[in-house]
Amino acid sequence: MLLGLAGFARLMRFIPRSVMVGFVNALAILIFTAQLPYLVDVSWLVYPMVAAGLAIIFLLPRFTTAIPAPLVSIVVLTGLTVAAALTVPNVGDQGELPDSLPFFGIPDLPLTWETLTIIAPYALGVAFVGLMESLMTAKLVDDLTDTPSNKTRESWGQGVANVASGLFGGMGGCAMIGQTMINVKSGARTRLSTFLSGVFLLIMVVALGDIVALIPMAALVAVMIFVAIATFDWHSLRTIHTMPRSETIVMVSTVAVTLITHNLAIGVGVGVLVACVLFARRVAHLVEVTSVTDPDGGTRVYSVHGALFFASSNDLYTQFDYAGDPENVVIDLSGAHVWDASTVAALDAITHKYATRGKTVDVVGLNGHSASRYERHSGQLAGAH
Repeated sequence: MLLGLAGFARLMRFIPRSVMVGFVNALAILIFTAQLPYLVDVSWLVYPMVAAGLAIIFLLPRFTTAIPAPLVSIVVLTGLTVAAALTVPNVGDQGELPDSLPFFGIPDLPLTWETLTIIAPYALGVAFVGLMESLMTAKLVDDLTDTPSNKTRESWGQGVANVASGLFGGMGGCAMIGQTMINVKSGARTRLSTFLSGVFLLIMVVALGDIVALIPMAALVAVMIFVAIATFDWHSLRTIHTMPRSETIVMVSTVAVTLITHNLAIGVGVGVLVACVLFARRVAHLVEVTSVTDPDGGTRVYSVHGALFFASSNDLYTQFDYAGDPENVVIDLSGAHVWDASTVAALDAITHKYATRGKTVDVVGLNGHSASRYERHSGQLAGAH
């Protein structure tokens, strides 16, 4: 809730498309690899059942979309397993299902500062990761359905839901892209689908637990493999050779870090960081410096064009002929913008280097914001170069 109130959702606009593609592809790979343990050291019957489940999921929509294909696949494979008395792993083998509703209860913890210092780091970490995944999922669904979502409301709602869940002995949670993709691919478009999904899941687990326990894991594996295939951005592979090199690096970095850490938030964070570094490097090289000398030879005018910030200001310092220029030098910044104190420090260093040779420098053409920044910091940043 605190992250939602702090406007964390607004930061989503700083996540580039290449990071989104990397996030989606990494998630698809993680979903697929998570199914592999259910395909190792099992009865040979599991493999044809998974294949049959995938066939139903992919072929049924060609004939009808009235009933979600994954649901049909689960029902058919469960019926086949029960009717033929097949010995294959099922949901019941994974653990005992609850058979009663949770009850309200305030956690029995001492409300002290020491308790808070122990819990807070883990709580904030989990909240950050969960919110990041939820917002990325919301953005992905926005792209799939061509509809906007209220990210602040998503953040606030997730916080309230997790607090309520904790009061009933539940675990914290967030949006799951696997289930979301199934929902969207099945035709869901409103929040009602999420609510009904929770209601039906509650009914099935509590009231129909014995039936749910009979569902073969092969059916669920088939559904999740379908989700992985549907989630992966195959277009990104077809166009990888034509995309800008920087975007490919960002996408691959996001995928690699996510797969290594098994943490989507870390993968996205690294992807955004790499994108920022590559963007700064690219923009820094767009700065252009030209110069002309007055006919009388007493003044040389340097015209600077581009965005001046920490990455480009270092190169700016080397663009001047300190020894060969005449006594008067003019630096015209009418075609540039000063973004940070690093640029002011570079301009001061340039002025100082000319001054040591007995030459004067006039900085002209600053726009309003650049002039304000230059006047505020000039002379205060000695030793930057």
